[in-house]
Amino acid sequence: MYKTKLCLGLSSSFSLPYEQQIRTLRQIGFEGFFTGWSREADIACYRRIAKEEGLLYQSIHAPYTRMNLLWEPSEETADMLAELIECLRACAENDVPLMVAHPYIGFERHDPTPEGAARFETVVREAQRLGVKIALENTEGQEYLATLMAHFRGEKAVGFCWDSGHEMCYNRSEDMLALYGDRLLGTHLNDNLGVRDYTGKITYLDDLHLLPFDGAANWEDNMCRLNRAHFDGPLTFELTTLSKRGHHENDAYARMDPVEYLTLAYARACRLAMLRQQLLTNSGE
Repeated sequence: MYKTKLCLGLSSSFSLPYEQQIRTLRQIGFEGFFTGWSREADIACYRRIAKEEGLLYQSIHAPYTRMNLLWEPSEETADMLAELIECLRACAENDVPLMVAHPYIGFERHDPTPEGAARFETVVREAQRLGVKIALENTEGQEYLATLMAHFRGEKAVGFCWDSGHEMCYNRSEDMLALYGDRLLGTHLNDNLGVRDYTGKITYLDDLHLLPFDGAANWEDNMCRLNRAHFDGPLTFELTTLSKRGHHENDAYARMDPVEYLTLAYARACRLAMLRQQLLTNSGE
């Protein structure tokens, strides 16, 4: 039986200062959270409030808008790698055990190279030194994830973060847990409507980060697969109240009071945790 903590990623879309979001999550019932990282982010402040509220600071999400430079080097590549290392150090200094990282950003290229994976070795070595783990997320360009996971096979500092929504749209519903569930370190749980372009073209417009059960996800199957991976960490959710430009899927969330929305998010998280436990009980494990 899993005693599951429920965590939620903080988001500017929730229209509350991060400090207030952390305290509100605690009041509602969440047991942890994650944040993004930037050179301006006050990670120490978030950690202090987490301690005051008795919450788990589950992970820090590394910057990802330049991750293509790992594979397509430019004069900015060194600074991109430096940011990843600074994020790792922020994790270590604030007792955050996990950094989540994207392997790539972009839709057009599909040509990972051994040189790109080798560049990431400097980041992994720093993670080893600091005692922080790196969870590589399934995003667009899953060839890049496959290359890094193969390159660092057997490396305890490197594992997998399963984004259930990315799997549906960016990975065309390929079973990412079947590939990497044995190295699972964290989750980003969210819903969407799958790939909706009739030609099958993948774009960022389908990555909606809806509340669970508001999209097309088969959550019974998702939780069965998560159980087969024997994952005993927190169920962590990554959600937004903002629709993509020119679209409206998340508009109903944006009209809600922030506390009302976060309360609904907690109710959906509890529903998912209960479903997972029921499936585990029914399986006899």
